[in-house]
Amino acid sequence: MKVLIVGSGGREHAIAWKVAQSEKVDKIYVAPGNGGISGIAECVNIGAMEFDKLVEFAKKEAIDLTIIGMDDPLVGGVVDAFEAEGLRVFGPRKNAAILEGSKAFSKDLMKKYNIPTAAYETFDSPEAALTYLETAKCPIVLKADGLALGKGVLICNTREEAKEGVKTLMLDKQFGSAGNTIVVEEFMTGREVSVLSFVDGNTIKIMTSAQDHKRAKDGDQGLNTGGMGTFSPSPFYTDEVDEFCKKYIYQATVDAMKAEGREFKGIIFFGLMLTEDGPKVLEYNARFGDPETQVVLPRMKNDIVDVFEACIDGTLDKIDLEFEDNAAVCVVLASDGYPEHYDKGFEIKGLENFDEKEGYYAFHAGTKLEAGKIVTSGGRVLGITAKGANLKEARTNAYEATKLVEFDNKYMRNDIGKAIDEV
Repeated sequence: MKVLIVGSGGREHAIAWKVAQSEKVDKIYVAPGNGGISGIAECVNIGAMEFDKLVEFAKKEAIDLTIIGMDDPLVGGVVDAFEAEGLRVFGPRKNAAILEGSKAFSKDLMKKYNIPTAAYETFDSPEAALTYLETAKCPIVLKADGLALGKGVLICNTREEAKEGVKTLMLDKQFGSAGNTIVVEEFMTGREVSVLSFVDGNTIKIMTSAQDHKRAKDGDQGLNTGGMGTFSPSPFYTDEVDEFCKKYIYQATVDAMKAEGREFKGIIFFGLMLTEDGPKVLEYNARFGDPETQVVLPRMKNDIVDVFEACIDGTLDKIDLEFEDNAAVCVVLASDGYPEHYDKGFEIKGLENFDEKEGYYAFHAGTKLEAGKIVTSGGRVLGITAKGANLKEARTNAYEATKLVEFDNKYMRNDIGKAIDEV
């Protein structure tokens, strides 16, 4: 079969890598792709938001299955555009992708269906938000309602910081229209855990757990980013946590979406906070996380195409998801200065040193092929993933693997997975 993957980051590289292992698949296209993806698939120069061109390409090339990797096209309704032309596509429709597309919607959904989450208020007026903050308890969290590349969340320790945050989001429009409405949320403390799941509208199957590192600098300092590294599984995601979430969060979310007339088919990413009062939902995403995908899929035993098709066909209950009994760690190699200002266009050397048979992977995010060379083209450049018998071994292997590749301006956090030392 022919498969088209929509996206250009490390997540899409990991998906393409996993799809390439399926015996069902003869040809993979990725639109628009990146320098690393071009090694395993044919990159097509069509942007992720060019729905008409994507549909036209899928029809022209007789694509059997399209997989949407990114959030923007999902929230924009790309799945609806494909389905309108009778094309087979994996991902939630626009009315279901709102689960990620609007934080106000998802918070209201959780409140209505008693799904555990932080207390919150929603504002579409900066004046009303500022008035509320006069008596609100700090620290407090401000969230842009719409998509903001994973960066539209401000943790404010003081009232002054919170007021400045309202200005940043709602008046200065740092994240554009995403900040027209904001959610003001109580600050929760505890361990964060990411849990990815496959959903077919009725059935939900949980993948292995992971934990992301969002801040740019060591010690969780610096600005929020799209993710600087991750590890899987999370030692803090215990059997007790799993049992609680299955009872009160996972299936409850799928059932709530169905009850709202928004049947969800695709990936639900649960961002959880393990508080003293039990697990609570921090956020939902309507697609694979990045870089969580880079540690989850290398540990997955199943043919991923079988799982995608089961989600589309409503037969996920017949799939037994299996993961290797090991661990994986991903360290993101970024351009120094990310997520603000950074230089691009530097040649990346040493990529030929990676041996997947040894459990080492270089998933490309911000790269492109230029005059026969792979060069940097973004803030997050590579996701260096390694497996090990346990988390400590996987972390050691991942940091060793970061030495295999070099480029000017190379930057990384040096404490990815440090929390596992506390277990």
